[in-house]
Amino acid sequence: MKFNLRFLFIALFICTISIAQNKGTISGVLTDKEMNNEVLPFANVLVKGTNISVNTDVDGKYSLSVNPGNYTLIFSFLGYESIEAPVAVKADETVVINQALSSGSYTLKDVVVQAAAVSKQKETALLLEQKNAVDIKQTIGAQELSRKGVGDVAAAVAKTSGVSKQEGSNNVYVRGLGDRYNSTSMNGLPIPSNDPQRKNIALDLFSTDIVEYISIDKSYGAKMYGDFAGGNVDIVSKDYRGKGMFEISLGSKVNTNAVSNASNFLLQQGPNKTGFVSYGVPNNPLSSFSFENSLNPKKESPFGGNFNLKAGKTFNIGEEGKLSLFATAGFANGYEFREGLTQSVNAQGASLKSFQQEKFTYNTNTTGMFNANYRLNKNHKIGYNFLFVNTSEQTRDTYYGSDRDFDNENADLLVQRGTFTQNTVFINQLLGSDKLTDKIDLDWGLSYNTVKGDMPDRTQNKMFHNPTTDVYTLAQRTTTDNQRYFQNLKEDEAAANLAISYKLGDEDGEPKGKITAGYNGRFKKRDFEAIQFNFNISQTGQNTSVDPNNLDAFFNQANYSSGLFSTASFAGMAPQTYDGKQDIHAGFGNFEYKFTDKFSSVIGVRYERISQTVNWRTQLDAGGGTNTFERNEFLPSAILKYELNEKQNLRFAASKTYTLPQFKERALFIYEDVMESVIGNPSLYPSQNYNFDLKWEMFPKSDELFSVTAFGKYIMDPINQIIIASSTNDISFVNIGDTGYAYGVELEARKNIFDIEGEYTNKLSFGFNASLMKTHQDIDSEKVREETDGRLNINTTDSSSGFTGASDLILNADLSYTKNFRNDSGIMATLAYNHYSDKLYAIGNEGKGNLVDKAMGSLDLIFKTKLNKSLGIDFGARNLLNPEFKRVQENAGGDVLVFNYKKGLTFGLGINYQF
Repeated sequence: MKFNLRFLFIALFICTISIAQNKGTISGVLTDKEMNNEVLPFANVLVKGTNISVNTDVDGKYSLSVNPGNYTLIFSFLGYESIEAPVAVKADETVVINQALSSGSYTLKDVVVQAAAVSKQKETALLLEQKNAVDIKQTIGAQELSRKGVGDVAAAVAKTSGVSKQEGSNNVYVRGLGDRYNSTSMNGLPIPSNDPQRKNIALDLFSTDIVEYISIDKSYGAKMYGDFAGGNVDIVSKDYRGKGMFEISLGSKVNTNAVSNASNFLLQQGPNKTGFVSYGVPNNPLSSFSFENSLNPKKESPFGGNFNLKAGKTFNIGEEGKLSLFATAGFANGYEFREGLTQSVNAQGASLKSFQQEKFTYNTNTTGMFNANYRLNKNHKIGYNFLFVNTSEQTRDTYYGSDRDFDNENADLLVQRGTFTQNTVFINQLLGSDKLTDKIDLDWGLSYNTVKGDMPDRTQNKMFHNPTTDVYTLAQRTTTDNQRYFQNLKEDEAAANLAISYKLGDEDGEPKGKITAGYNGRFKKRDFEAIQFNFNISQTGQNTSVDPNNLDAFFNQANYSSGLFSTASFAGMAPQTYDGKQDIHAGFGNFEYKFTDKFSSVIGVRYERISQTVNWRTQLDAGGGTNTFERNEFLPSAILKYELNEKQNLRFAASKTYTLPQFKERALFIYEDVMESVIGNPSLYPSQNYNFDLKWEMFPKSDELFSVTAFGKYIMDPINQIIIASSTNDISFVNIGDTGYAYGVELEARKNIFDIEGEYTNKLSFGFNASLMKTHQDIDSEKVREETDGRLNINTTDSSSGFTGASDLILNADLSYTKNFRNDSGIMATLAYNHYSDKLYAIGNEGKGNLVDKAMGSLDLIFKTKLNKSLGIDFGARNLLNPEFKRVQENAGGDVLVFNYKKGLTFGLGINYQF
């Protein structure tokens, strides 16, 4: 018996070894057809009719071991069309099958999104996430950004429905609501503003090289900070997936306006080409003329360029661990020139100030980013993100014309202003995600950010010009006419996110919902100081002939010592200052539940404790002042989703939020520009917002979408920028009335005109989105006087108006053609158009009509080529229509032009090589 058993075991062992030795192997690489045949990690390979399957690794490779025979392989990836391939396997042989996947004619179905398996750079993956999410949001990923030739985040969000970018600034409007009503975050954590004039950081600081995707949330949820009405822009930084890469790119660009004025392209001296400066207030400016920078302009050659380095690598650590590293560093610069009319007129259209303005501009952007993501195992992940951005803008403005305060029948007025602004942003983030049990998840994040905004040595000089004799002399009506100004801002902000969620009621292995509870904290401190040195020109000095391009010949130590001019500031060497502190503690709860296969909801409530304090000591209040408010906000929200069928959704959202005034708006500080001055209002307080959305959407294919959204906003005590009644027509900020509202409809469509199936992509697609809206707000002059104790008066021409910055119509359209060839080569061409209708710039007062920016459209052409897997060449032509920007004042006798210019065309050419 023992012998028989021993013989049986030996025979079974020999048979097992024999069978194992006779197996064959199937291996290969899966690639992404829509991403220039890049490798496709985390895709699935299944032997049809069996349980044998495997996922591709980070290099897109797979390998299967099967018995000899004929099989069918199924290649699949979330959001892509599955492909079946027959294969014959022989013993002890390896069969290689490489396959490219694409969205093709794939129809979206109700599937569970696995975060690790989706590349959110892709349009198809983002559309799939949008379909399955309960929230109402829009996303734009790296693939779409590349296709449309978008270079920065500001231009990216302006490509989405209901979003526009204010011409000549970094201000983004969402559904007609401007800077104060929107918020910005990075990887879900808030980031501070780089500009004392703005609540939000300038989005054009962020190069799209660092972006995985951008999410624009237009409906409010309890996880978000309550300072929300228009939308929140969340920038998700790039997370590298792959074995390793190194890419270098170089480019150049020219602006037709700048090139046509190349012989006379003049900028101020002092700032260098890199955009970094270290100079500031001199040691003894009140007792000597010791300023570091020359007042004489220098000639530049207006040709810009850029270079960028990117590198990434993934390391396997142990059996389950994976470390992904990604870094990028780049520098870009550019030159611009514009010229046109700028003036202010009275209610009858008569000129108060009228100048022909010329503006020469040089800007830089230096970016460095590093991120490290470490997946300990399938349950725990931690990541660190560091971002450094330094931007600079150097401008030389000349205004030639007349000013009623400088009446001189024999001479015209020339104003020269040189401005250099350097903004530096440091962002540090630590993020974690932990699966504690099968039902309990923990997500957390910490951030510490620093922003520095400097305006060192802004210069201004005014001169009379006698056209008969061609003689220039210095002009002075007040001691501030000729000046040098220094400004420094530093803001530190810490933030913390903590959320724990519990999955509810598994059914067929899938949870029916979850409960989430969490805490958010945001702690911000700003320090701001500015000092202005005014030059009091003696009568002899005012009669001295000067050269506008050689003012050093007048403003120097010798003339200072001889008494031709003197220097003073409002309080000696003590700068004007304000500082702000804002603390927000928040707790929230979310109940997310799928009541039926078709009906889902997210019900949330949030509590916030807000404290904001502003202190100041300025020329308007030399003794100094302080102002504090504290608020308790209870913010409910609800989002409902009903799946009409597997391709269509109906969504509804409603919420209550608030809008905070900013530090600068509540500090009693005045910022003086050539054409206007802005003064703070310590009596400003938050407004309350009620929001709703109703959206229908249909997803015919994985890369196609049709949607219609109706939205509404009701705002109590809306905050507005308005001209106040004063001798100098200063601008301030007020709670302008009791109520305001905005409502409208958004349309979006993405459609393939043709998509020829085959081994290589050959597709023509069309994208379109439009927003139609109406805004209204009451204007109550008595309310403003009462709430400011009579300090501010407004005498508006009308008792109501629309929202400043809002257009009744915004539309974006693009037409893209993609064609791939053999050897990983291909072309991609996109024609993109943007249009906005008339928009209100400022509310009229003292009988004057509103200031309105007239409708304008822009057209860009982007052409990208891939010569092989490593080498690519890109070409861009922007602002092809070169429309004229116009701002008019709507007076009873007709529109009066007060501001106009053309930007010119910008052409860019770049080359990139990936090792």
